[in-house]
Amino acid sequence: MRPILMKGHERPLTFLKYNRDGDLLFSCAKDHNPTVWFADNGERLGTYRGHNGAVWCCDVSRDSTRLITGSADQTAKLWNVQTGQQLFTFNFDSPARSVDFSVGDKLAVITTDPFMELTSALHVKRIARDISDQTAESLLVLKGPQGRINRALWGPLNKTIISGGEDAIIRIWDSETGKLLKESDKESGHKKTITSLVRSVDGSHFLTGSLDKSAKLWDTRTLTLIKTYVTERPVNAVAMSPLLDHVVIGGGQDASAVTTTDHRAGKFEAKFFDKILQEEIGGVKGHFGPINALAFNPDGKRYDRCSSFPSPSRFKFSCCNMDSWNASILSLLELYHNLVMLVSTSNVENYGHDYITLTILMVNC
Repeated sequence: MRPILMKGHERPLTFLKYNRDGDLLFSCAKDHNPTVWFADNGERLGTYRGHNGAVWCCDVSRDSTRLITGSADQTAKLWNVQTGQQLFTFNFDSPARSVDFSVGDKLAVITTDPFMELTSALHVKRIARDISDQTAESLLVLKGPQGRINRALWGPLNKTIISGGEDAIIRIWDSETGKLLKESDKESGHKKTITSLVRSVDGSHFLTGSLDKSAKLWDTRTLTLIKTYVTERPVNAVAMSPLLDHVVIGGGQDASAVTTTDHRAGKFEAKFFDKILQEEIGGVKGHFGPINALAFNPDGKRYDRCSSFPSPSRFKFSCCNMDSWNASILSLLELYHNLVMLVSTSNVENYGHDYITLTILMVNC
């Protein structure tokens, strides 16, 4: 095992994203500064400075030349990945919660939160190849439901947009006309806030996580419920392996209550499920706070997670040792030749300034 500590952020992490090649890892946090890391050795390559609020989400173009970020400062920004230069700023009247490039990187969907008398909304922006031709005009604005839209992704061939949020309903929209095409059934769908939404590699299905202590697998075209994965904790993040039929679910007790209970009661482990059989096949311990984000490397051999929790002193965590793995996960390790886990932790503001440590643990089976 070879742990790598990656020190950078000063506030809780909110999102993780790999580039298409899997050699760069982008992290977003409440410290206003998205950061890019070299995935192989954990080297910090750079920071994108320009936001004045928490950064909630990011996405990177297929050729890894451009980064888009959404922030609580009511802006979404385009960046040059290599130089860190701020290329363009999209201004809104409320915080930008989610961003996603379309296939081909010619469009981007950006969601904004409800604010004052404004409702939540989805904005479709054209992304110009030449930045001098970039404009702030929205090609399409979809007025969302009551409550926040936590995630929005492009559907197959960029013909649809899939969204989910606080009202626990998944919606599929026509990306050209803005027409609402489908909504998830209230009986079979989630009962509480949808916190995360991820696509499969081929785009044929997607996975959602919810505070109702479940994750659900859906057909992208028909919005038919395929599988349900039930756990005993609120789900903040989900991920699907691009290599095997495995689903990872993370979450736990709310961060505000972490100091009031034993860490075992918080249920902060990441749980592995068989995608087809819906059975739990293992768990990874090691956190003392809720998991905020999960991500698989595109090669399917690296799994990343980040968490946030209060601590009165400076700290750093290694991910775990072999003794902390459930016995049932050993067979999974045999399949993942090089399993890398990325852990991020943070102090809350009440305890003063501290740093986040990201720990990569390389396990050679």
